[in-house]
Amino acid sequence: MNGSSLGPAAPAASRTTLVVVAVVAALVGALGASWFMHTRNSAPSDFGADAGFSRDMQTHHAQAVEMALLVRERSDDEELRTVAYDILTSQQQQAGQMYGWLVQWGLPQTGSGEPMAWVGDEHAKAHTRPDGTMPGMATRAQLDELRAAEGLAAERLFLTLMIAHHEGGVAMADAALAQARTSEVRTLAAAISNAQASEITLLQRMLDERS
Repeated sequence: MNGSSLGPAAPAASRTTLVVVAVVAALVGALGASWFMHTRNSAPSDFGADAGFSRDMQTHHAQAVEMALLVRERSDDEELRTVAYDILTSQQQQAGQMYGWLVQWGLPQTGSGEPMAWVGDEHAKAHTRPDGTMPGMATRAQLDELRAAEGLAAERLFLTLMIAHHEGGVAMADAALAQARTSEVRTLAAAISNAQASEITLLQRMLDERS
C-alpha cells in the first residue's frame, strides 16, 4: 500500500519542481533584462551636460597639465613647482575619471557639437570665447610664449594664464553643477569649482609677489 501510494506522487513532485525552477528562471531573466535596460536607458544623453562637460573638461584639463609641465621645466621656485605639480596630478586624475564615465556610458570621447554646446544656446555666449573656444583656454600664441620664456618671466606668464584658466574652469564646473543629471558629474563639478576657486587666490598671491 505504502509503496503504491508513493509511486504516483514522485512524478507530480518532479513536475512541481520543474515548474518552480522555470518560474524562478523566468523571473531572474526578466529582472536581469529589466536591470540591463534600466542601466542602458539611464545613461546620459550624448548631447547633454553630463557628456558635454566630461568631454570639454578633459580638454580644458589637458591644457592646464601642459602649462604646469612647461613652468616646472622653466622655474626653480619650489613653491611654484609644487603648485604646478598639484595642478597637473589632480587634473590628470580627474580627466581619467571623466574618460571612464564616457566609456561606461557607451559614448564617444569626442562629440559632434561645438565646445560648450551642452550649456544651451541661451547660455553659450556667456561660456564661450569669441574665437569659439572654452572659457579660460590659452591661445596657441600664449602657449608658444610660455615655451619661450624662462625664470621669472615664465612664472609670471604661467600664473596669469592659469588664473584665467581656473576662472574658466570654475564657470564650466558651475554650469555642469546646475545642469548635469548624474550624481558623479555634479559631485566632481562641485569639487572642481571649490578647488580651483581656492587655487585662484593662491595663484593671485604668487603673481602679486612677482609684480
